[in-house]
Parts: sequence; C-alpha cells; structure tokens
Amino acid sequence: MPGEIRGNCVVIDDPGEASTLHNRGSFGAPLPGGGLELSLLEAVYLVEAGRLEVRREGKVLGMRELIRKASAAVDPFEIRYIVYRDLRQRGYVVEEREGPLDFQVYPRGGAPRKTPAKYWIAARSERSVFDLAEILARAEEASSVRKSLLLAVVDEESDLTYYAVREAEPRGQRPPPAVAGPVVVHFLGDRAMVVDEGQARALHSAGFFGKIVGKRLQLSLLETAYLLKSGLVEVRNADTERLLGLPRLLREARAIQPDFDLRLRAYEDLMGRGVLAKTGFKYGSHFRVYEGDPDATHAKYLVHALPRGHRGMWPEISRAVRLAHGVKKHILLGEVGDGVRYVRLERVRP
Repeated sequence: MPGEIRGNCVVIDDPGEASTLHNRGSFGAPLPGGGLELSLLEAVYLVEAGRLEVRREGKVLGMRELIRKASAAVDPFEIRYIVYRDLRQRGYVVEEREGPLDFQVYPRGGAPRKTPAKYWIAARSERSVFDLAEILARAEEASSVRKSLLLAVVDEESDLTYYAVREAEPRGQRPPPAVAGPVVVHFLGDRAMVVDEGQARALHSAGFFGKIVGKRLQLSLLETAYLLKSGLVEVRNADTERLLGLPRLLREARAIQPDFDLRLRAYEDLMGRGVLAKTGFKYGSHFRVYEGDPDATHAKYLVHALPRGHRGMWPEISRAVRLAHGVKKHILLGEVGDGVRYVRLERVRP
C-alpha cells in the first residue's frame, strides 16, 4: 500500500488500507478522516516486509533514502530499529515512547488501549555507558506500575541480548552472631587468625566466620573489621601482641585494598539482612551470598559492590551475568551510598 512521507512520519491517506494495517498489528496512529500516521521506524519495518511503498511527491522513495531520512530523525536509529524489528518478528505489538525508555511492548494478541503493556524496553548499544543510577531509577519506575523492565543490548554484529532488570532485597533468617567474651584475633597483614582452638571453633560456629585451617581460624580483613566493630573480638598485632583499634585496622586494610570501605559497607549491609556473605573471588565478584547454612546449601547470589554514580561498560556487565548464570546464581549489583540498593540482572528471552 502507498504512503506519503510528510516531515518525520509517513501518512497513509486511503481509509480502507489504513484501517487494515492498523487492525492487523496496531501500526500507526489513526488520523481524523480515516488516514493513518506511521513513525519512521514503522515505515522502514513495513517497507522491509513488503507491505508498504513510501513516496515523496509521487515518486517512490528507495530503502536507502528512507533509512537516511530515518537516521537523521531518530537517534540512534539503527539500535532502536534492530530492537523494534526483533520484537515485531517475535509477534509483539510495539509502541514507541519518548524519554529514557524506547518502547512499550504489549503481549501477543494485545493492543494499546485494550490490554496492559507487558514490557518496558530500553534499547542500548554494547558500546554505550552502563549507568547504574539510571538503571535503578528505571527499575523503580517500572516496578511502581507493575511492568517488567528489559534492557535490549545490541552488539557490534547486531545480535541482541535482553536483560530483565529489577530491584532485589536479599533476606535471610540468620540471627546476629554471639560469643562468650571477646575472641583474641591476631592481625597478620592481609588477613587475621584466631590461634586458640576453642575460641576459633566458637567464633566459626557463631556465624561461619573465616575458615578452619588445622586448629586455627583464618579470617578475612572484612570479617575482622566487622567483628571488631560488633565488639565480638579484640585485635592484636601478631608480632608485638599490642592491641589494634578499629582506626588502625582500617588504615592497614585500605593500604592493601583501596576499595575496602566500599566492600565493608556492602558486607555489613548483607550481614544486617540476615544473609551470609563470603568472598566471591573465585566467581569474579566481591561476595557470594547464602540465605541459609553454607555447609548445606549453595550460594544464591553473587554480589558486586559499586559506588553511587558508577558508570561502566556493558561488556563488564555481560561477563558478570553470564558467569553467574553458568554457576546457577543470580548477580546483584549493589549501589553503595547512604545505604545499599541492589539491582538484579538476568538474561531472558522475551
């Protein structure tokens, strides 16, 4: 069917053809008098599908010219079009949006003003910036109206990966740790140790802290700082037996690990939620997190702590999500600010 390009849209004037196209796919916006106005994304898709012929002043506009026109009007056209085309080919009705989100997607068989939207979609290039604060804001907005937020990321070969995004609230039932009297911990530089066998086993049993090595308990610096702040241990220099206060311990830890404060705040938040956080080094993350007994269950989450305002690149996110999926865990990105907010990303197939 013919359509005339007018400004940044294509208009189908014939009422019969306009009605047929709108009713069989919810394309375009009906016009007074029975015509139909198509966006340039819709027009390119319909021309490619052989259902539309675009004209300008009576002359047929070739696909090359139409795409040049669309690219000048829609930014970024190629990224948005690849996502639009894919969703349409999956059988969804797709409605374009203004603002930070690109599309509103209706379930198969649904239509605007007849059924609620199923997804909100943000189209992104793999070379675009991953803005954690922006992602959290979009996830919160979608959750408030009971929509599922998907990030559609287009790689350099125009393949698509969809990520479902939602805020997460990890929770467990672990009680606060308690021991009889402060346990003596010796500071060893990049870790700490409980030498007394009885105290070692008591502290480990109180919250699965550290790792029993022979008859001793080795603690990470994060665990040591957390336990010292909680008043459950006293820390001594392994060589001199002198007491180390929290300020000195934190200075030593920062010298070894510059992001120690960031990790400690995330660790404290997780422990305060009743879950157990252990190092996630073997999985390329800061923590692996258990909701129950780590000797009886597998870690449910991998958690990576990021500062408020973090901006990264999508390949980093892709690696983290893929790795977590490969070991049957969920990846949570923790934004550390006044508190800690967690966002969960998961590869999905819409």
